[in-house]
Amino acid sequence: MNRRALLAAPLFATPMLNAPALAQAPIAMTIATGVDPSFAPFYVAREAGIFTRNGLNVTVNTGPSGSAMVAFLVGNQINAAYGAEQAGVSAHLVDPNVVAVAEGTALLRWISVLGRNIENMEGLKGKRVGVARGTGSETFWLSVVAKLNLNPADYTIINVEAPEMVAALERGNIDAFAVWEPWPTRAMRAIPNTRILLSNDQVQIVRNFLYMNKGWAEANAEATTRFMRSMVEAQAFIAAQPAEAAGHVARFLRQDRAFIAELMGKVAYTMNLTADSVGNIQLAIDQLRGMNRLSRPVTPAEVIWSAPLARVAADRVRMG
Repeated sequence: MNRRALLAAPLFATPMLNAPALAQAPIAMTIATGVDPSFAPFYVAREAGIFTRNGLNVTVNTGPSGSAMVAFLVGNQINAAYGAEQAGVSAHLVDPNVVAVAEGTALLRWISVLGRNIENMEGLKGKRVGVARGTGSETFWLSVVAKLNLNPADYTIINVEAPEMVAALERGNIDAFAVWEPWPTRAMRAIPNTRILLSNDQVQIVRNFLYMNKGWAEANAEATTRFMRSMVEAQAFIAAQPAEAAGHVARFLRQDRAFIAELMGKVAYTMNLTADSVGNIQLAIDQLRGMNRLSRPVTPAEVIWSAPLARVAADRVRMG
């Protein structure tokens, strides 16, 4: 894992919501996610000094995908993660302490089925499709199969981590892939005769969730409150100052600012819990059941823990 240290100084000024906490030593936390702008609240909270102002000393770990990092919440190897629905449900089945505390991002035009030398979805039949199992990539592919009433036997699914998909497509190891940005855009820029065959706005709005280890969160209630407040402030900052937010994300990811700003326009940063959040968790449960990966019965009410968000922003909890 690539461990990134917290910047000590805030880069912009906002009212001090938690001034008494700043007189004490910062509370240490370790959080983790993938490397793409859909997880911007984690990056912005760090780069803009929001964690610091809320009295937190946060280490941000990054990995091949947000979903891959959710698994580290099992056994409290980390304190919080940011990833897709299916990953959270799968981790909860292993350790019931892994819970979703907020919907962080609605992926409006973010995930695509992209093919090389393929004209349309009909031409995808008989081809090898790269899918990152246990992530939003798989959630989306299964939704495509259900939405278009496809026969799964018509496709050979190859398990490929998201960062490897462009290279696998270029080498000819796969003919297409289903995954999130920035990989579809990068593939179209780098590989001739690649095109998007279907995007998620035609199928399903996939969502990324903020997850915590409930046992740790309950035992460290003050840290949890400061962390959730930081997430709400980061989301508000992104909404109010999108250009500056894109700069923070680009700096954290070490990527081109204009490219990051373009990608961030394809999602909505939500930091709430709504009926849509519940619906997406239920969809993940149904998909896992359909693949015989549901080791025991589970409901969205067990996976979602709304108390931490309600404590800092009750108006953002609207699941009823």
